[in-house]
Amino acid sequence: MIVEIVTTGTELLLGQIINTNSAYMAEGLNNIGFDVLYQSTVGDNRVRMENVLAHALTRADIVITSGGLGPTQGDITKEVTAKLFNRELKLHEESLDRIKSHFKKIDRTMTDNNIRQAMIPVGAEAITNYAGTAPGVMLENEGKIIINLPGPPSEMKDMFDRSIKPFLKEKYGYKSVIISRILNTFGIGESSLEEQIKDLILAQKNPTLALLVRPSGVIIRITAKAEKAENARNLIAGMETEIRRRIGQYIYAVDDENMEDTVGAILKQKQLTIGCAESCTGGLLTSRLTDVAGSSAYVKGSIISYTNEVKSDELGVLRELLQTKGAVCEDVAKAMAEGIALKMHTDIGVGITGIAGPDGGTDEKPVGLVYIAVAGKNGTTIAKNVFSGKRKAIKYRTTQTALDMIRHYIEEM
Repeated sequence: MIVEIVTTGTELLLGQIINTNSAYMAEGLNNIGFDVLYQSTVGDNRVRMENVLAHALTRADIVITSGGLGPTQGDITKEVTAKLFNRELKLHEESLDRIKSHFKKIDRTMTDNNIRQAMIPVGAEAITNYAGTAPGVMLENEGKIIINLPGPPSEMKDMFDRSIKPFLKEKYGYKSVIISRILNTFGIGESSLEEQIKDLILAQKNPTLALLVRPSGVIIRITAKAEKAENARNLIAGMETEIRRRIGQYIYAVDDENMEDTVGAILKQKQLTIGCAESCTGGLLTSRLTDVAGSSAYVKGSIISYTNEVKSDELGVLRELLQTKGAVCEDVAKAMAEGIALKMHTDIGVGITGIAGPDGGTDEKPVGLVYIAVAGKNGTTIAKNVFSGKRKAIKYRTTQTALDMIRHYIEEM
């Protein structure tokens, strides 16, 4: 069955709120075997909403909307739905009773416009809203189904999980499942990554592959469909094994795991400790490391050495070096990494110095120039980077690169 999701609300088109409802419903529907092939967003305009819903019904078997079920004149989704099927709206007494009980429970006066929420198209089924006031609506006509869900995410999610998914599974008897696995990569660009697995992408059937660029790197999504979850996972496992054989060194985590999770797990497993000396990142690397529960087992401390005085006095960076080469150079990053390891008595020391911008850059040392050093018993590894973007983006990319350097360094210890 083909499904189209239509989210309504001018605020979505204006970018005033993030549309999380579509993503939630799409994932839930795909997981139970439905094909979400289209998604649309339309503002609170009767003509445009009617056009969008009418078009959706020409290409989808099931159309699910969210938003526009409230008490105001701008909440028009049910009215438009009723018009599409040449139905009138009628008062649903049970829903009205629930709305009245809700206001009584919270000790507030119910205004007359709340009665609008209890109006549903003739012949439609009202879907109880256990998380709010506005009931949902389900209307079937000539083999098509249109479902109206509320816009507030907490209400939509509760109604979708409690009522819609069970209804669709029972009605259509879908036993297949769709499962995805994410391989998080770093240190390789999207085009280079595609070249490594291009033949797999071109030959894909089941499972399928998709590459997506994120601030944290490029992710590879492997998606499989099967009658049983175990069978789908086996299909994914075979594809993952082949991908890891080709580009395993770039894969740092799977699914929701991030780089700091991976680095923390290795540090803990190898019983290693780490200290950070940060300049342009202002403590962001340390913050990310300590976001992981149990990080006190390996993070001993850090110094934000924003000034030359702190670099010299606290980390032992030679003043002569700072005067002759400046704070942003390879030698200073090396001295910072080795200095923090010595001061904190850690197995690993990390030094970061650079120019995050937007000011401070020169032709010789542009904004985005960052040196990262990782020191330990295997010597000191130093990398020069020139990152693009605004200040926060440069700081994040610096810490992501630093974490990846730490990962590779400690894997060899």
